[in-house]
Amino acid sequence: MTATTTADKRLTAQELAAWRGMLRVQAALLRQMDAELAAAHGLPLRSYEVLLRLEDAAGHRRRMTELCRDVVLSASGVSRLVDRLEKDGYVRRERCAYDGRGFFAVLTPSGERRLQEARATHLAGVRRLFLERLQAADLVQLAQYWEILVPGSTAPTADSRPE
Repeated sequence: MTATTTADKRLTAQELAAWRGMLRVQAALLRQMDAELAAAHGLPLRSYEVLLRLEDAAGHRRRMTELCRDVVLSASGVSRLVDRLEKDGYVRRERCAYDGRGFFAVLTPSGERRLQEARATHLAGVRRLFLERLQAADLVQLAQYWEILVPGSTAPTADSRPE
């Protein structure tokens, strides 16, 4: 007979509710926001996020590897997404001058216009589906929880500005 370790111990009902709740809420909110953006603007949420990251970046351009981190996709996933955005005329690729193997994704004027058109829908969704359902004190507490879990997660990035 072996002693039960912490790794073997099942989650309590409260622990499981907290974990599953976080996963389910995130999935549901992202699904709803994705559907709204796609229906109103033909722009999936991940594409919106890429355009937003490019708008925030110096010169409206980011390395493809940085986009992978920003939108939490694999290199091949970002490459396929940028391919679609490039086909739609919202992004163009530029070879990196100091690293011949690297590429930048660059926001085009058409991509900037599409982002501006979709911004109001996105922000309305963030407010209606998330922010308005919480009190101001809840938002402060929630941001503190995110910082406990992933330090720096609520801090703006060097090139971000308020949406």
